[in-house]
Amino acid sequence: MPAPSPSPTATPATPAVPATATTPAAPTQGARFGPVALVVSAGVSVQFGAALAVMIMPRVGAAGVVSLRLAAAALVLLVLCRPTVRGYARADWGTVLAFGVAMAGMNGLFYQAIDRIPLGPAVTLEVLGPLALSVIVSRRLVNMLWAGLALAGVVLLSTHGGGGFGGLDPLGAAYAVGAGAMWATYIVFSARTGRRFPQADGLALAMAVAAVISLPLGVIEAGSDLLRPSTLALGLGVAVLSSVLPYTLELLALRRLPAPTFAILMSLEPAIAATAGFLVLNQALSPLDALAIALVIAASMGAVRSQTGRKAHA
Repeated sequence: MPAPSPSPTATPATPAVPATATTPAAPTQGARFGPVALVVSAGVSVQFGAALAVMIMPRVGAAGVVSLRLAAAALVLLVLCRPTVRGYARADWGTVLAFGVAMAGMNGLFYQAIDRIPLGPAVTLEVLGPLALSVIVSRRLVNMLWAGLALAGVVLLSTHGGGGFGGLDPLGAAYAVGAGAMWATYIVFSARTGRRFPQADGLALAMAVAAVISLPLGVIEAGSDLLRPSTLALGLGVAVLSSVLPYTLELLALRRLPAPTFAILMSLEPAIAATAGFLVLNQALSPLDALAIALVIAASMGAVRSQTGRKAHA
């Protein structure tokens, strides 16, 4: 699951990139290593945060974890950003509202998915959303090749457990695909929010909207269990690992790292998720599962690179 990243550049087909980040001049290989390490560290933080979330789901359920994560992240971002609420038009607030709804839907569906299926396959299915957006936006024939490669990965993934998607749990797989659709929506409205609000103000406000939407669902599912000190502490840990820390690392990295490189690195998240699932949750992958994830990662990288190459040519 991706971190609720700062608002992206105007490229809607790539994972979220801060709107305030500027694409630097081509760095040397040595200078690029530091930012790359920061982005990879952010991905590790996000996926291990998701693994921690799976561990506390028996206490408060998937909706409870989502409400804890979004509420804690919103509180931290509002304190750090202190966004102004004056001087914006109705269309600006409509964009923030849509961004918050997409964020709540993306997180809610994803956590429902990882409550039912392993973390690696869940993120693999989720990343199909941004990949589909990339193919649609680019309208290039070569991207149909990448879409076909991703489809091959999904077909292989459907053999998980030897029982087709029944082996994965059809509802869990559907939730993951739905989370991917919401991720694509999130990218679009994140870009629009970044153009309307300075710095990370729009992100902080949208996070607050997402928290308001998800909190009632968490209360209905978990009730007073949400207020247990140990649960609150774990929820804060999920928020820090999945939102606050990745946001900080990505912001630092994007000051020196080209946005296309960032997008390609984000395509590695299914592999990171599979590793986190194995190390933290003992969710082993079969060779076919690993091959399926590798195909989806390759398709995501190829789609991003072909789109970047087209823009460079233009």
